[in-house]
Amino acid sequence: MLDDLRQSASDLLEQEELPAPPPVQRPPTRFLGMTPFQTCIVALMLLVITCLLSASCLLATSKMVPPFLY
Repeated sequence: MLDDLRQSASDLLEQEELPAPPPVQRPPTRFLGMTPFQTCIVALMLLVITCLLSASCLLATSKMVPPFLY
């Protein structure tokens, strides 16, 4: 009796064709959640800040003198 039940269950499973699940679409990877344009703007702002800080450090330590004070 149990063998017949197992056989009928396996027959039902073979007859049913399950549809394939849709492919998983991954969102595009982003650096810190920013778009490429925003990342470029942040990089440019960091470059400007670095240049300003280094120039002000050179002025403060008298390693560089502006031409109008020479």
